[in-house]
Amino acid sequence: MRTVNMHHAKTHLSRLVREAVAGEPFIIARAGTPLVQVSAVKPPPPKSRLGFLAGEFDVPDDFDTIGSDEIQAMFEATRKREPDGEVAEPEES
Repeated sequence: MRTVNMHHAKTHLSRLVREAVAGEPFIIARAGTPLVQVSAVKPPPPKSRLGFLAGEFDVPDDFDTIGSDEIQAMFEATRKREPDGEVAEPEES
């Protein structure tokens, strides 16, 4: 790992940081005494949104059919009933 003095680090900080991000960490020293080590920070892994509500609520087994009788009745109410009990399709306007 390379060591640079404080003045050099201040003058060339952008380049040194770019190199550290690329995998070349360095040490900043004052009068030959090492002070700090500069290296790239690993970004945290992205949080997964998939399954973030797991275990928070229960889905009923009949979820797909809840209210199907009421929905069917609403559709049948839009059809006209003939006197003999047959259902006539609605007329197109």
